[in-house]
Amino acid sequence: MGVMVETRDMLAAKFEVIFPHLDERQRRLLMGAEARVLGHGGIRAVARAAGVREATVSLGVDELDGGAQPLGRVRRAGGGRRRAVEVDPELRPALLALVEPDERGDPVSPLRWTTKSTRKLAAVLTGQGHRVSADTVADLLREEGFSLQANAKTIEGKQHPDRDAQFRYINEQVKVHQATTDPVISVDTKKKELVGQFANAGQQWRPQGEPAATLTHDFPGDSLGKAVPYGIYDLAADTGWVNVGTDHDTAAFAVESIRRWWNTAGRIDYPQARRLLITADAGGSNSYRTRAWKAELAALAVQTGLEITVCHFPPGTSKWNKVEHRLFSHITLNWRGRPLTSHEVIVQSIAATTTRTGLRVHAELDTNTYDTGVRISDRQHEALPVIRHDWHPDWNYTLRPEAYEQVNSAPDPFDKPSPDRAWLHHPTLTGLPAPEWDALIATLMTLHDQQRETSLHTRRGHRPRLTAPGTGRRPILTLADRLLAAILHHRLALPQVTIAALFRVRPETINRHLREIRQLLQQAGHTIRPNPHRLATLNDLNDLATAQGITTPPEIKMAC
Repeated sequence: MGVMVETRDMLAAKFEVIFPHLDERQRRLLMGAEARVLGHGGIRAVARAAGVREATVSLGVDELDGGAQPLGRVRRAGGGRRRAVEVDPELRPALLALVEPDERGDPVSPLRWTTKSTRKLAAVLTGQGHRVSADTVADLLREEGFSLQANAKTIEGKQHPDRDAQFRYINEQVKVHQATTDPVISVDTKKKELVGQFANAGQQWRPQGEPAATLTHDFPGDSLGKAVPYGIYDLAADTGWVNVGTDHDTAAFAVESIRRWWNTAGRIDYPQARRLLITADAGGSNSYRTRAWKAELAALAVQTGLEITVCHFPPGTSKWNKVEHRLFSHITLNWRGRPLTSHEVIVQSIAATTTRTGLRVHAELDTNTYDTGVRISDRQHEALPVIRHDWHPDWNYTLRPEAYEQVNSAPDPFDKPSPDRAWLHHPTLTGLPAPEWDALIATLMTLHDQQRETSLHTRRGHRPRLTAPGTGRRPILTLADRLLAAILHHRLALPQVTIAALFRVRPETINRHLREIRQLLQQAGHTIRPNPHRLATLNDLNDLATAQGITTPPEIKMAC
C-alpha cells in the first residue's frame, strides 16, 4: 500500500527543519533510515518529501545495510572534483612565473608593471589557457608561501660610520641623567596637517552607508590654516606634551614648545632637577646645524636654571627617536579616518590619545607668530655658553645656565619709509596728513617696542644688554614700510602679491607683516578706511599716482 500523503507532508516538514544542521552524508543516512521504516514505497516517498533523487535515498539505505563505520568526513577519500592543479599540471608553474620577483619572473609578463591582485592573476592565467578562479589563485599562493606584503623601510642608504656608536653614547647619557632623576625628553615636529574638511587616512566605525564627507582635493587654499604639532615625550614618565602651532616650524617655536612643557609639567614632575637631556633628530627646526636652535636653548637655560644637554641622532636615523614610535604613531592611530576640521579637533584628538601601557598626552594650541629667516651672527654664536662634548661635538653639546653677551642683530625698525618707497608716503595715497601720520607712527613704535621687549624677555629669560643706537642689521622693511603695505592693501585693495613685487620681498613676508601691523593698529584704536579707488596691479598704482601729481620711480614705470 502506498505511503499516505499525510506521511509525506510530515517527512517534508521534518526534513525542512533538520537538514540545515546536517552535512551531505548525514542527510543521506537520515533519508535512508526513514525509507527503511516506511518499507515498500518508502524510497520514493522520502525522495519526494526531501526533493532529491531516489538514487540518493537508495544510497543511504545501502550504506545503512552495509554497516559502514562513521567516516569522520563528508565524502569518502578520493571523492569530489579533482583539484585544478591536478587537472592542469602547468597551472602552478604559470602562476609562479607571474608572481615571482621581477628579477626571477617572466621578463615579458603583462603584470610586471601593475598590481598583482588575485583577480588580475586569474584573468591572465585564463587568457593563457589555464581556467582558474581568483579564490583558487589565492589558495595556491598561500601553499607556495606567498602572502600580502607591504613595502619594508629597511634600506637606510649611506650610513654614518659612527651611527651605532652615537646610539650607544645617547643611551649612556640617558642612563646618567635618569640615575639622578633628571628629566630626559625626546622631541620632534610631527607632519604638518591642513585644517579643513580633508580626507584623513584610515577608517573608523560609522553607520553603514554614512562615511564622513570630505573634499575631493586637499588644496591649501581651501584650508582654514595649518597645524604644526611639536611633540615632547618624557621617557621616564611615559607622557607626551604636544604644542600645536599655527604659524611656522622654526627654532623659536621648537624651544617655546619645550619651555611650555617645562612650565606646565616638567618643573612639577622634577622639582629637584638641575639638568635636562634632549634627544632630537639631525634636521628640521631642532637641527644640530641651526644656530637659532642653540641660541634659543641658551635663553631657555638661563630662564629655567637648567643645564641643557642635547644629543642628536645621526642623519637618516630619526625613526629611532622615541617620540616617533612612542607618541606620534599613537596620535596618528587615534585620529585615523577623522577629518581634522578645526584646530580644536586636532588638539582634542591629540589630548585624547592613550595606550594600554599608560601613555597620557597633553596638548594645547599655540597661536603665536614666529619669524622665519632669523640669522645668528658669528659674534652672537660665539658668545653662547656652549660646552661641546669630546665625542662628536657637533651632535652632542651642553648649554650652561649662564648669562651671556646679547648682540642685537635685529634693531628696532626705523620710523621713516625706505628711500625708494618715500613716494608712497604721499597723503593722497595714505589718506593721512603729515601730522596724523607722525602721530600714528609714534604710537605704533611705542606699541611695537613694548611687544618686542616682552617677547625677548620671555624667550631669553632676562632683559638683553643695550647696544649702541644704529648698530646691527637694518631690517628689510621698516615699520613705516609695513604700515604703507597695510594701507595699500586695506585702503586701496592692492593684492599682497603685487605689494610683495613692489617692495621686492616674498608674499609670505608681506602676509606676516600685515598680520603684525593689524594687531598694532587694533591696539592703537586706528582703523584704515577703504578708498573708492580699487587697485589691482602696479599699473593701476602708477596711474593713480600720476593723476595725483606724484612722481613715481623709474623702475615702477618700467615694471608697468
